[in-house]
Amino acid sequence: MVSDQAAPAGRVVRVAVLGCGRFSNSTHLPNLAAIEGVEVVAVADTDGEAARATAARFGVPHAYTDGHEMLAKERFDALFSIVPAYARTIDGPEATAARQGVHLFSEKPQADDMAVAVAIDRAVEAGRVISTVGFRERYRPLFQEARERLADVRLIHARVQSARAWTPPQGADADRWWDEYKRRGGWAMEWGVHAVDYVRFMTGQNVASAQAFYYEDASQPVALSQAIHLQLESDATMDIVALTGVPAAPDEPLITLYHDQGYLALVRNGKETWSLVENGETVRTEEMDPWLEHDQQFIEAIRMGDESLLRNDYHDGLASLAPILVARESARRGGVALDVPGWARIESEPPPRSRR
Repeated sequence: MVSDQAAPAGRVVRVAVLGCGRFSNSTHLPNLAAIEGVEVVAVADTDGEAARATAARFGVPHAYTDGHEMLAKERFDALFSIVPAYARTIDGPEATAARQGVHLFSEKPQADDMAVAVAIDRAVEAGRVISTVGFRERYRPLFQEARERLADVRLIHARVQSARAWTPPQGADADRWWDEYKRRGGWAMEWGVHAVDYVRFMTGQNVASAQAFYYEDASQPVALSQAIHLQLESDATMDIVALTGVPAAPDEPLITLYHDQGYLALVRNGKETWSLVENGETVRTEEMDPWLEHDQQFIEAIRMGDESLLRNDYHDGLASLAPILVARESARRGGVALDVPGWARIESEPPPRSRR
């Protein structure tokens, strides 16, 4: 789509950033500083100290504790929303900005409630703005090659597994750390939307149904394992396993796709390095920064007024978010299988008006 809100040729693209946490400071803000023709005019975070420190670190002139106030007082072309899913609301800064014609970059997960994500999607459509969700691996040539290799085979099963081991803080900060982690939905919520999007991108298939089981130990503040079972549109199956507090098995592929002619595996060797293995043979090893590539392409899409430069938009991202929200609901119901399209439609309906 060609946006009505394209930046005039040669003009600096003015950006505001919502959320001043670790990821903003380590990834998006350094990327924006490195992209020519970008000016970050303001940042906002409910933690005023974090907002002011981030503004000082990157030379941003204005810092706010309220995203709506930032929208009211500043003029900018694009909003980078880098906040937790639970922080987004139906009438939050993302939807308000999009309705006003501000282009939207939303980090994943887009929301922890389908109704909120749909409301933002409708605002994006109403504002006719360029949008994208932070599924950066779509920009990695290795994933694009995997997509090509899978184009002429019949998928049977996809397996994605991630184990996350760490030592949480002790003492005064421990309760706050665990509370934040629980509010974020655990590793299945934080990373599971990526897992769904990986497979959706490489296979071209959406998820038809989902069920999940969580292993929750009363002595632990979060689920130790979250096992999600999915059926794709073609009836092929998919498993996502998200493990918390245990180390990953050495040399185990993050993603394995079994098909009628063998298998394709994607092995993550480091933050920016992946290998593609086909039937036991490594066919590609690649090191690149897909975060920077995605940010650059979003800015260029705004500059050109051409959303086709991007590999996903906010609406497409709903199909990667919905299966994880459905799986969470399945786990709450003891593992019952739920229809993803049907559930998403029901859950995304606006709440009924209260009776006076």
